[in-house]
Amino acid sequence: MDLFSRTWAALRLAVASLPDAEFAKPSGCRGWLVRDLVCHLVIDAQDVLITLATPASSTLTHDAITYWAVSGTLPSGDDPLSALIVRLAAAYEDPALLKFHLDDVGSAAGRAADLADPGERVSTQDMVLTVGDYLSAYVLEWTLHHLDLVAHVPSAAGPPAEGLARTRVMLEKIAGAEFPPSFPDEDVLLVATGRRAPTDAEREALGDLTARLPLVLG
Repeated sequence: MDLFSRTWAALRLAVASLPDAEFAKPSGCRGWLVRDLVCHLVIDAQDVLITLATPASSTLTHDAITYWAVSGTLPSGDDPLSALIVRLAAAYEDPALLKFHLDDVGSAAGRAADLADPGERVSTQDMVLTVGDYLSAYVLEWTLHHLDLVAHVPSAAGPPAEGLARTRVMLEKIAGAEFPPSFPDEDVLLVATGRRAPTDAEREALGDLTARLPLVLG
């Protein structure tokens, strides 16, 4: 729960600190500019609010790891949902409006998470899981998108070290294998999710695990 709050606050602060010109730069999400990614974060914040307000009484079906659907196909950036995000982001025109909306909805999502009972059950996308597991899953979401945000904006602060470490652990559980200990957490996250290709040396160190990458999460 605390790590959700810290990673989410760090990501929102990084967005708030961006000069307007940076919103037109590419992000680490294929086919999206920084402004498109920030618009996606607004939608994410709305999803958090909706889920925390959707209690469930039925049997648990998922946890923080099984919440994620995994494929090996990298997104093209031109699917209908991605295209909708691009159009929504362009409609803001002024980056200050996008910043304001993220701060407004994002702060509300953060407060709702702080007030939620981690043991309560909630429903989202035909899944039932505890609030604690749901928010833990979003630590991965915030951390990966924080890396996406700063991919071409080196002046912006990156994600917290504890978020990188926790996301690495989650990716290893999703993969069912450990990544080489010599790999820094950030490199594990970028390579494992296909955000960059492994170097020859990394490919050799990964061994058979290379054939199972990338882990495209959705």
